[in-house]
Amino acid sequence: MSKLMEWINARLPVTSLWEEHLSQYYVPRNLNFFYIFGSLALVVLINQILTGIWLTMNYTPTAEGAFASIEYIMRDVGYGSILRLLHSTGASAFFIVIYLHMFRGLLYGSYQKPRELVWVFGMLIYLALMAEAFTGYLLPWGQMSYWGAQVIISLFGAIPVIGNDLAQWIRGDYLVSGITLNRFFALHVVALPIMILGLVVLHIMALHEVGSNNPDGIDINLRKDENGRPLDGIPFHPYYTVKDIFGVVVFLVIFCSVVFFYPQMGGYFLERPNFEQANALKTPEHIAPVWYFTPFYAILRAVPDKLLGVMAMGAAIAMLFVLPWLDRSPVKSMRYKGWMSRVALLVFCLSFLTLGVLGIVPPTPARTVLAQLCTALYFACLILMPFYTRIERTKPVPDRVTSR
Repeated sequence: MSKLMEWINARLPVTSLWEEHLSQYYVPRNLNFFYIFGSLALVVLINQILTGIWLTMNYTPTAEGAFASIEYIMRDVGYGSILRLLHSTGASAFFIVIYLHMFRGLLYGSYQKPRELVWVFGMLIYLALMAEAFTGYLLPWGQMSYWGAQVIISLFGAIPVIGNDLAQWIRGDYLVSGITLNRFFALHVVALPIMILGLVVLHIMALHEVGSNNPDGIDINLRKDENGRPLDGIPFHPYYTVKDIFGVVVFLVIFCSVVFFYPQMGGYFLERPNFEQANALKTPEHIAPVWYFTPFYAILRAVPDKLLGVMAMGAAIAMLFVLPWLDRSPVKSMRYKGWMSRVALLVFCLSFLTLGVLGIVPPTPARTVLAQLCTALYFACLILMPFYTRIERTKPVPDRVTSR
């Protein structure tokens, strides 16, 4: 085995990669529960790829055969129902993990210097995941899939001059049809997964270049021993690999419990109208996207003008990209920031969650007013960030990482 490894290492740097990114990659010794969601996101990504491959083997990407092939997978393919539910539940689990991963970044300032590029790559992954989920949402060819895609694609028609042509180009037809389904299938199973995998590699490479953040927001590479090892760091393997494995086991228990006992999650993971085949002549009573899109859908509906609504929805995502340059605080972690940053983060999260709920339910005048208020608070927390982070009084940051 030793000679085999020598032969492989002479041609492929397996050992050096293992040492550089795991056994000799030093991370802060005080990483807490919130730092497990990056590993969980990788686990869910693997689940989506593997189950997606097996589902593709029995799926027919045509308007005539798509819905029937889903029924065939669920009823006749060996373990097909489990694979399909692992994939559908995995989509929601992916966004739950990603949202918690992003919240940790907001909480501990993981987007601040020198990790701006890590955050930007992470946001690009999030954007690609939204595109991946949207293209996959049409594939079951159910009622909500069909009409949800019809509504979202029609939003591009609000763009001046090129809007209608752009929407028609995306659909490939005047309405959502088999042509749309076929091109969405190609994007979902080929183009977007390749893009996501590439972005994940870049995200990890950028992270390992500058080092991991920690709850104190202290750079452990500033203080090293005579051997060049961080005084406040420990090797990622075996310490955090064991910790991550424990977290993965707990996650899989919860995840499989949902898959086996409550896969529809009350109609939020698998929507009830999607158990009915798409019908261009029958519009559902209430059209809404999947729950992980609803905060931005609520922002869209909160703005009366269609073009301004699309711009507001796009700006809500675009502003997150420039977050590293909006935060002017001299400290990273919320532990040492002032009360204004803490209130702003709380208001931002509550506004986002409220918008998510409002995007699911049918609109009413009162709900529209509440959505407009939450939209204003969402943008205020980001637009005013350069001001309140600069003037607020912060707490002194310790020289070494704490054990909390």
